[in-house]
Amino acid sequence: MVTPYVPYPPSSGGQIRTLNLLKHLSEKNEITLVALYKNQAERKYYSYLKKYCKKIYLCQRPEKPWLFKNIFKTIFSFYPFLVVRNFSPEASMIIDDLLNKERFDVIHAETFYVMPHIPKTQTPIVLVEQTIEYNVYKHFVNSLPWYLRMLFYFDIDIMKLKYWEKHFWKKADIVVAVSTPDEEIIKSQGYKIKTSVIPNGAGDEMIVNSLTQKELKKPIVFFQGNFFWLQNVEAAKFIINTISPLVLKDNKNIVIRIAGQNAEKIGRVNDKNIEIINIAHADSAMVKKLFLEASIFIAPIFGPGGTRLKILAAMGSGAPVVSTETGVEGLDVSDGQHVLIAQTPEQFRDKITGVIKNQKLFNDVRKNAYSLVKEKYQWKQIAKKLESLYQHL
Repeated sequence: MVTPYVPYPPSSGGQIRTLNLLKHLSEKNEITLVALYKNQAERKYYSYLKKYCKKIYLCQRPEKPWLFKNIFKTIFSFYPFLVVRNFSPEASMIIDDLLNKERFDVIHAETFYVMPHIPKTQTPIVLVEQTIEYNVYKHFVNSLPWYLRMLFYFDIDIMKLKYWEKHFWKKADIVVAVSTPDEEIIKSQGYKIKTSVIPNGAGDEMIVNSLTQKELKKPIVFFQGNFFWLQNVEAAKFIINTISPLVLKDNKNIVIRIAGQNAEKIGRVNDKNIEIINIAHADSAMVKKLFLEASIFIAPIFGPGGTRLKILAAMGSGAPVVSTETGVEGLDVSDGQHVLIAQTPEQFRDKITGVIKNQKLFNDVRKNAYSLVKEKYQWKQIAKKLESLYQHL
């Protein structure tokens, strides 16, 4: 397994996914992990991962993306910036040496931009795309003012990104998407690309043993995310600027809580009903605490790609979810049954205040969502599906 990050602590969606898969896959498989790290401090997590892996190789990649040498290499390279900033010569040599000396049944590449580390080989390659990176870039460009947008439309780096992402889809023996919409995008390229869908799950620690009573007299409306990512910053600002004035006008007892890593990117908020909480990189206990305290989880996500582990975590912890259609895209949920769908600020206000006032709706939605997570979105079941795919190859 090759990953562009160390899969511990479980503080990002990718880390959560990989760590849970390692836990369950290690029960019946011998795993050699090659993981990239940005700084030396991450090497201390080796001991935690050792219980799941036969061998572990931690390989350094550039610590900061916007280094001169990364920009210089990108300008004079066929590869896009995303590949250059995540490339480790050390990992490339180690993988080449491993494939020459040992026999592996399968290579699991997590994200297309680790693929340049893998030499030509007869060993089957499973490429997992957690999101379609080109679409994420496109969404970023569309979020810019028109005068900046024009510059990016002719950006060679974006063209290279689109080309290489498709190139590595063709190179892999099978491409795994985390949602059906992402799988359809991959299939639509017109190549004979074999695909499968292996969804994300709710972390085992986030699924409560049973549903308990939630506080609705002074409800906590919660959003969580890593604010390194554009979609989460967009969502936080949408909550602060457009949803909160409408919701708080109707109910002064509501607390709107926004939490996550890099929360400083949101900026200052001068409203006693809005809490901004920065979560330390490895503080998974704080994440769990905040989900359990939440009365309702909201996810005004408008950016494309993947499936949202935060929404599955909310469903597993017993908080009804109010989300955009994009936010729950790829999840097997129905509006009014497992989640409540809203697109505009007014719709978010109506769904939030409506579910707080309607105890039956509140209980029905959280019960249905919780049952769905237990039935379909647990990592043990997901790992079995992935293991079956390995065996088929």
